[in-house]
Amino acid sequence: MTDATSTTPPLLALPRTSEELSTRLAAGLERVERMIIDRAQNESDFITEANLHLAKAGGKRFRPVLTMLVAELGDGIDDKVVAAAAGVELTHLASLYHDDVMDEADLRRGAPSANALYGNSTAILVGDLLFGTASDIIADLGADAVRIQARTFIRLCSGQIRDDRPCPQGQDPREYYRGVLADKTGVLVATAARYGAMYSGCSDDVVAAVTEYGERLGVAFQLADDLIDIASESGETGKTPGTDLREGKRTLPVLNVLASTDPADAELQDLLRSDLRDQDRLDRALELLRAHSAMAQARDETLAVGRGAVEALAPLPDSDAKAALIALMDGVVHRVG
Repeated sequence: MTDATSTTPPLLALPRTSEELSTRLAAGLERVERMIIDRAQNESDFITEANLHLAKAGGKRFRPVLTMLVAELGDGIDDKVVAAAAGVELTHLASLYHDDVMDEADLRRGAPSANALYGNSTAILVGDLLFGTASDIIADLGADAVRIQARTFIRLCSGQIRDDRPCPQGQDPREYYRGVLADKTGVLVATAARYGAMYSGCSDDVVAAVTEYGERLGVAFQLADDLIDIASESGETGKTPGTDLREGKRTLPVLNVLASTDPADAELQDLLRSDLRDQDRLDRALELLRAHSAMAQARDETLAVGRGAVEALAPLPDSDAKAALIALMDGVVHRVG
């Protein structure tokens, strides 16, 4: 069996976290990794390899760290918290297999994407298999956890479908996009936080507060990711820059440009409405977009959403865990990769 410790990623940098808390989180993350690897095993060596392809490629394990960090608001990390964290991360990993097929992506976390390596059909089926594995883990936590997992999955898929469709006529495209992000990304981050509170004995008020925090944090995470897709240079993040533009996705900076009435934006607007699978057009669009005030506007909104996440924590008493949750938000909205 694969050695779990060999693939355990480094812990997210949380500068306001005590050494004791960091040690507990690192130990918990190692347990999560071991569970992911154990549950991804299959009698077929090929299926095991495909199941673990993205897990081994790295990643920050943002969601399971959040689950365990929230658990520190209650009784701390135990077997149920670890299982919930593993279930959430497997759900996330499964969604990435599907994302890469939809985006026709070649890279994920600096490695060949599953669809590039195995083909679209296998990548989709492996994603489905990992969703099933996540649900199997969550089922051991009881009916409430299963119901939350199911409703999370419904919203996640709804957000992905709407993200792949144009904004309906008569709706504000930016407001529509915010709703997509809440479903596509926010809901799973909210569930990660919710499970951490539920399975560490927190009160209903704390569960509600961290769930709200998690959804806002998730939206801020995706807004930051959208900025990175435009601002990063090739090779900096393990992703291909401009992937969203190439696929015709209208993220917040793009929507800000398209809403402009300044005649000076005409060239960029025409480019953004064109087929950006053409590399020359894509390069020019990235050049103009990176220098445009629409990026600063989107950054300001990202920071505002992050502040809203912190405000959701205001009723909680001060603690090492709360300070770390605030630091986590800071790291999300200011990240560059």
